[in-house]
Amino acid sequence: MGIEAAVGAWNNTPRGDFAYKGTNLDIKDELKYDDETRLMGRVKIETPLFFPNLYLMATPMEFDGQGSKSGTFQFGDVTFDGTVPFTSELKLDHYDLGLYWGIPLLKTATAGVVNVDLGIDARLIDLKAEVVQGGVTESKSLVVGVPMIYAGVQVRPLSWFAAEGEARGMAYGDNRYYDLIARGKLILFDHLFAAAGYRYEKIEIDESDIKADVDFGGPFAEVGFQF
Repeated sequence: MGIEAAVGAWNNTPRGDFAYKGTNLDIKDELKYDDETRLMGRVKIETPLFFPNLYLMATPMEFDGQGSKSGTFQFGDVTFDGTVPFTSELKLDHYDLGLYWGIPLLKTATAGVVNVDLGIDARLIDLKAEVVQGGVTESKSLVVGVPMIYAGVQVRPLSWFAAEGEARGMAYGDNRYYDLIARGKLILFDHLFAAAGYRYEKIEIDESDIKADVDFGGPFAEVGFQF
């Protein structure tokens, strides 16, 4: 058995556009969303023998701003006047449960330097989009599960340093979802580490009257322990 747990902060920049039953709204130019820093956490549990290893991860994401748009726009069942101040919020929290296996004997053959994991990931997305203008509010909430393929690689050339990469993705119909993570890890003491890296997500969905083509990317830092 083995366990690794970490908590950190991700500063991500939103880009792209989304719509709910109507007009595409640009996240940067019209909704005026800025970079946001949010906490994130993860836990990896290695199991013995042939049982699958577990990977749990939580990534809260939320953006809001006061927007403007030339002319009117449709959001849900309401027509808003973009020339009058309005506010909006986009929440896209997601939670992962992954099952994975290491490539047999690779870690042993490389004297513990290289390890590659392959598996599957179930992501639960808790989405909420809302527009408010005056006393009028229109919103859409959606909880959806997304099956994804998972691959991870760890390279530890030194006892005190490791480089890691993770990729999750799926594609079906008009939906695309990719999540890429690169991480450099410093082992501070026997079981404690600090890490920094870059994370990028690309989301294209057409689900339950929500259409989105957005991406989020930026640096992150975390601290954790491993046994």
